[in-house]
This record gives sequence, C-alpha cells and structure tokens, in this order.
Amino acid sequence: MPPLAELAPGQPFPPIDQAWPANSPAAGLLAVGGMLDVPTLVNAYEHAVFPWFNEGEPTLWWSPNPRMVLHTDRFRLHRSLRRTLARFRADPRCELRVDTAFEQVMLGCARVPRPGQRGTWIGQRMLEAYVRLHEAGHAHSVETWIDGRLVAGLYCVTVGRAVFGESMFTLVTDGSKIALAGLVAFCRVRGLPLIDCQQNTAHLASLGATEIPRADFARAVQALALEPAPAWRFEPVYWDALLSSAAEHR
Repeated sequence: MPPLAELAPGQPFPPIDQAWPANSPAAGLLAVGGMLDVPTLVNAYEHAVFPWFNEGEPTLWWSPNPRMVLHTDRFRLHRSLRRTLARFRADPRCELRVDTAFEQVMLGCARVPRPGQRGTWIGQRMLEAYVRLHEAGHAHSVETWIDGRLVAGLYCVTVGRAVFGESMFTLVTDGSKIALAGLVAFCRVRGLPLIDCQQNTAHLASLGATEIPRADFARAVQALALEPAPAWRFEPVYWDALLSSAAEHR
C-alpha cells in the first residue's frame, strides 16, 4: 500500500494522485488526521478531497478515482418523476425550500436506515463541522416540505460554483428525488454545470450520473471554485428548467 499521510492541524493535503488505488482495501483513501474546521473543509473540497469516517474513527480524507458526477444538463427526468414533480408544483400544500432547516436535514440523513449499513457516518463531529460550514455559506440544504412538515431533503457543499452532493433522506415516496430534481433545476437556472456524487451507485446512474477521471474532475472543480457563488434561494419558476418543453431537449 502507498504511505498514508498523517496530517497535522493546518497541514496541506498531499497530491490526490497519492490516494490509494482501486485495487486497495480502501480505494481513494488519501490521508488521516488534520482538522474539521471551515478552512480545512473548504480547502479539501477545492482539491477534490472530502472527509468520510465513522463515529469513533480518526478523521479520514478521500479522493476516489474515477469520480461519480452528475452533469446538470444530462439529468434523466423519468416520466414517473416528471408526473410527480408536476403534481408537487401544482399542490399548494407542497413547497421546495433552501436553507431553512439545514441541521434537521443532516439529522434526517443520519437517522434514516440504509440497506447494507450499520449506523451512520454522520456523527456528532461531522454534524457540528458541517453546520459551521453552512453558517459560513459553504453548505446548503434543499428541502421537501408537505403540509408544513419536512419530509425529505439533501445537503451539499459549495465552493464558488462547484457543488458537492453529500447525503439525502426521505420519509415519503420520491421525497428525496424531488429535492434532487429541485437542486438540478436550481443549478440549471444558475449555470452550475455539475454535482459531485462521490461514489458510483445504481440509483445515481439511473438519473444520469457518470464516472469521470479524477484528474478531469479536479480541474473542473479548481476552475469552478474561482467563480462567484450564486445566491442560494429557490423560486417556483425554476421548475421550468426541468418541466418545460424546451428542457426536454437538453
């Protein structure tokens, strides 16, 4: 195995091509240690690195190769989801909100059971770190509300115009898909070209996400991180970016 960098607080990350390879026991593992403060997290995401560890473990930093990415102009809006979104948009009881319940969304992601997983990687340290990142303007929640109740959502990290999807949850059928579609609609309107999905899953692939080489992803992120960040708010008219006849031909 390649050597694993042990980071002191404030120490720079090693080059991402030093991450453990695909045939290793922990593909994409780059470093251990360091801080979970806002400057370190922003620096990590700018360099295509993210933290991922279970409660009780040391802080582990990852940069997998290839990287799963959803290009927002290639999002697959399946017919059933299109109908669901149209009903959601037309129902006055339903609302998509941004950044009104960030911590609640993270807690929802932490509490929902997931097949094949015991417990959650969103422990107290991660929760506190990402709430601070949210307060600094670098993390956002997209929320599905019905009858004044938060029923689904996702949260993401942003640096400039680069968007990094983190986790999602739902308590109702298609709730998290509505939140993801809302994020895609927002990104299309605001000119944000891609959403990092980190790992390859069949669900994300079905929605249009694809793997790209890590080096290509890192170059794209470095360029997008230098661009000004948009205002994170959602207007109902943004649904047209997905549901209009013109959007069908993207």
